[in-house]
Amino acid sequence: MFGQVLKLKHERVAEQLAREIRGGRLAPGSQLPGEHALATRFDVSRNTVRQALIDLTRQGLIQTRSGKGSFVTFDGRAIDDRLGWSRALAEQGVPTTVRTLRLELVHEPELVERFGLPSAEFVAIDRLRSLDGGPAISIERSRIPAVGPLRDLPEQGLAGSLYAALRSAGLAPAQGEEWVDLSPVAESDAQLLGCADGDLFLRTQRLSLDARGEFVEYVESLLKPDRFRLHLRFGEASE
Repeated sequence: MFGQVLKLKHERVAEQLAREIRGGRLAPGSQLPGEHALATRFDVSRNTVRQALIDLTRQGLIQTRSGKGSFVTFDGRAIDDRLGWSRALAEQGVPTTVRTLRLELVHEPELVERFGLPSAEFVAIDRLRSLDGGPAISIERSRIPAVGPLRDLPEQGLAGSLYAALRSAGLAPAQGEEWVDLSPVAESDAQLLGCADGDLFLRTQRLSLDARGEFVEYVESLLKPDRFRLHLRFGEASE
């Protein structure tokens, strides 16, 4: 019809399955019917079904495993990461383990130039996050001010959460900015994340300030795209 854009068959199939996934009819972790069953249901060819599954994969709704089929990965849960990924994921019932890759004093004048910070001395805390008993899902590289008790973290180690360490130094994230893009994974990170060199990951860059506008943290994260759906809410943090 004039003025309307007719959707291709595979787009209509993908759209219907996407509604069922987002609506909860197809639960997280459940297996989609096979290609033959889907082709019969929608009265299309198996090639059309394959194209629809590719669309759903690109949207981050499913993951196809060779020889096993397609599985729902979307869980519809919003993650508020103001207080860090560990706490955010735990509040959503996703247990993770964290391995510290780096904990040391560093000088990074480029952060001073970019954000107008008062000092180029930071404590660098790089961590690899994995699902309990499962694969790695993110690398997080944090830079916090080397002030007060925070300056001693490289010698004393990080006991408990980074957020608790910041609070002990009188710093609490209350406002800030966050940028999100797709970034190819470097070879060294690919080895840690168990993926191929150059695979695309979500890259977030977050600048956190306290209620007075003082610097609290800059963190750059690489997030496995089939595990994270970002719903950003960044205002005053609460207990």
